Amino acid sequence: MHILFLTDNFPPEVNAPASRTFEHCREWVRQGHKVTVVTTAPNFPKGEVFDGYRNRLWQRETVEGIRVLRVWTYITANAGFLKRTLDYLSFMVTGFLAALFVRRIDVVIGTSPQFFTNCAAWLLSAIRRRPFVFELRDLWPESIKTVGAMEDNWVIRLLEGFELFLYRRADVVIAVTHSFRRNLIERGIDPNKIHVVTNGVDLSRFHPMARDGELARSVGLEGAFVAGYIGTHGMAHSLETLLDAAAALQARKDDPVASRIRLVLLGDGARKAGLEARAAEMDLRNVVFLDTVPKDEVPRYWSLLDISIIHLRRDPNFTQVIPSKLFECMAMGIPVLHGVEGESAEIVEREAVGQTFEPENADALVEGLLSLARDSERYDRYRAACLEAAPKYDRRRLANDMLEVIEAVAR
Repeated sequence: MHILFLTDNFPPEVNAPASRTFEHCREWVRQGHKVTVVTTAPNFPKGEVFDGYRNRLWQRETVEGIRVLRVWTYITANAGFLKRTLDYLSFMVTGFLAALFVRRIDVVIGTSPQFFTNCAAWLLSAIRRRPFVFELRDLWPESIKTVGAMEDNWVIRLLEGFELFLYRRADVVIAVTHSFRRNLIERGIDPNKIHVVTNGVDLSRFHPMARDGELARSVGLEGAFVAGYIGTHGMAHSLETLLDAAAALQARKDDPVASRIRLVLLGDGARKAGLEARAAEMDLRNVVFLDTVPKDEVPRYWSLLDISIIHLRRDPNFTQVIPSKLFECMAMGIPVLHGVEGESAEIVEREAVGQTFEPENADALVEGLLSLARDSERYDRYRAACLEAAPKYDRRRLANDMLEVIEAVAR
């Protein structure tokens, strides 16, 4: 079977969409299928093309057996609704044109969060008379309203109309959460064609590691109890909550446990510069900012953490998402403090891999940090539960689940 996959994120980018697509496609190639990925020059999240690449009209490469076609797009940083929309629209056009020249395909997959990629996938499937699979990773444009990038107006309603059109035209919708599936059913989409394949983790890359002492020394974390956030610093993540928690810990000068805690924020995004400026204004000496690192280096930086902080703004839309970093924490054996309500919090509680706290509540975050720093027995229980739960979310098994759906619709 020849699978054509359209996505605007792919390695060497290190965000969740890029990792999921690559790890699934790699497994499908291992099983003897041919996979062609149409994508952009890697540039997320800074909007700067990675070293070794150019934003050219057309370029080819092979990545672990996956044929990758990269096309020109309007590239901009991950900030600003209008510019980002132009970015999406340009890939819709150039990705579609490039995909037209891919021969002998059996199925077309388009992935969100934004649906312009799926517009190209649907049109291509219609022209080539092949099944169309919509991989649903985010409810866009609902998420635009959630992060405050745009208020509800006629443009949003028009986009929502296109969104529903694509769900209806898809032969199959593969959602990453059960909440997304319920959302679509409530909006009139046929439940029989909606399948759920959650995010997971590549257990060959993410596994327990001793703290990298040399790295810890180089970033000033030697001897500290380290809690960290690793991922995009965007509008949705409300990382100001972590800075407020750091300030509260720093104010407890007579508490030796609080004085030992350090917060690490690794990644990039639209809010990174603002967060760094705010931390400087607050004179936070217990916060370390680190830039995005190459994909192969990510586990090494995870090894610095005693606790992983997962956080999103408090909003009903985010009760439907499951941050993929939760599964990486499990595989690394790193307990979590989880500031996201809804389906992902249910996983944390069911698997007993950490503690939940109210989103955007810095005091609750401080309480969680201090309790885990002081209670080694509870910490060890969470760590053991992480390692026990991780195999349930093995990316190879989940890739097989998705492949079964694709093979069925291709037949």
